[in-house]
Amino acid sequence: MTATSPTADSRAPSALSRWLDRVGVPVPLALGYLGLLIFMIGDGIESGFITPFMAANGAGDDVHASYAVTVYGVAVMVASWLSGALSQLWGPRRVMMIGLGIWLVFHVAFLAAAAAQNYPMMLAAYGLRGFGYPMFAFGFLVWITAVAPTARLGAAVGWFYFAFTGGLPTLGSLVASGTNPILGHYGTLWLSLGVIALGGAICLLGVRERTGFTRMAPEGVKPVQSLMSSMSLAWRNPRVGMGTVVRIINTAPQFGMLVLFPTIFAQQIGFGEARWLLLVSVIYGTNIFFNLIFGVVSDKMGWRNTIFWFGALGCSVSILLLYFVPVAFGADYYWLALIVGALYGATLAGFVPISALLPSLAPENKGGAMALLNFGAGGATFVGPALVSLLLVPFGAGGVVISFAVLYLIAAAMTWFLKTPADPAHAAAAADGSADRAQGGDRSATDVTREAPPAESASPR
Repeated sequence: MTATSPTADSRAPSALSRWLDRVGVPVPLALGYLGLLIFMIGDGIESGFITPFMAANGAGDDVHASYAVTVYGVAVMVASWLSGALSQLWGPRRVMMIGLGIWLVFHVAFLAAAAAQNYPMMLAAYGLRGFGYPMFAFGFLVWITAVAPTARLGAAVGWFYFAFTGGLPTLGSLVASGTNPILGHYGTLWLSLGVIALGGAICLLGVRERTGFTRMAPEGVKPVQSLMSSMSLAWRNPRVGMGTVVRIINTAPQFGMLVLFPTIFAQQIGFGEARWLLLVSVIYGTNIFFNLIFGVVSDKMGWRNTIFWFGALGCSVSILLLYFVPVAFGADYYWLALIVGALYGATLAGFVPISALLPSLAPENKGGAMALLNFGAGGATFVGPALVSLLLVPFGAGGVVISFAVLYLIAAAMTWFLKTPADPAHAAAAADGSADRAQGGDRSATDVTREAPPAESASPR
């Protein structure tokens, strides 16, 4: 009798696969996380010096450079919304391919415009390039939320933001701090082109999970119908609308900070460019690790609670410290700037569960909720620089930072109303409610139903 060899499907998972599953990374998407990290390093290389670079290469001054950043932010906002809606129609992988192509083509056009000192061409090329990274990155986020099981969704999203902010701007700024003295700003921006291409290739060629290859919307849904449905969800489901605003507030100060702080910290306070870029790396280096921590914590203590206490309230305090402590103590106390920078990076990670919370607020239209979530993420890249442009002259840098702190308090107030039955923190309450009913308790069936989480499934949703 001849023994049959086991098939590939019957083989035990490798130690690496078991580890990835244990920490919350969907194993079929693991290479995608690596590719996203490298892609975002390429995108983040410019984050600490793009405004002064444009001012010196055709924009003329920081004000005109900020106009280009604002146009870029509008493009990012629109593309972020499109990435969610179009992923439903075309599949996330196709949307990611389009985003990669846009980034590569218009980055070359932007560098050509900078070399020619042509501000209108620079404005157009940099703005259009803004459609690139959101379609790539947030298309992958849609893929994650379609594949990860509900009980691990917070951790899976935490790993997404670990890769996302690990590149933009953490490791990107660190790379720039090493290459700028050797290659200059212009040469470093050419380097980012190769890094982007490498990350895109790893992600698109390495991930073979089939959910992202196919249409996710029901048959018969047309593009305009899908786009309008996703946008109208904001007022058809007010909690989703509030969650979108919370997502905008989440990173609006971050992008505003990257426009406002380089000149203040490097020149006025006296840190210099190298120490400013190191501070950026510390902020977001701390952030990427706390993205993982709060991703896991939120699956235990609740998505809403994590956002409220650690994200919104935490950031309202830490953003004030990040600006006023260095201004008060000066360049001689650079180590204090590093401490408050790390605090801001840690509290910023408290918003990570919003990517799990928002789709759960609209279980009947998760694709539309993801489109709005991505719209909020992209909107932050516009709102942050726009607030700087509007408030800097009348209120000064301190007034801008105070406005950021107030925004975080508004986000905290809104978050309090974003209770969802899918939040893992309510599972225990649902179990208690079932026990009360069995013992003749006086809790209503409506209360128990509202608090109970949906059934967990390991299959793609």
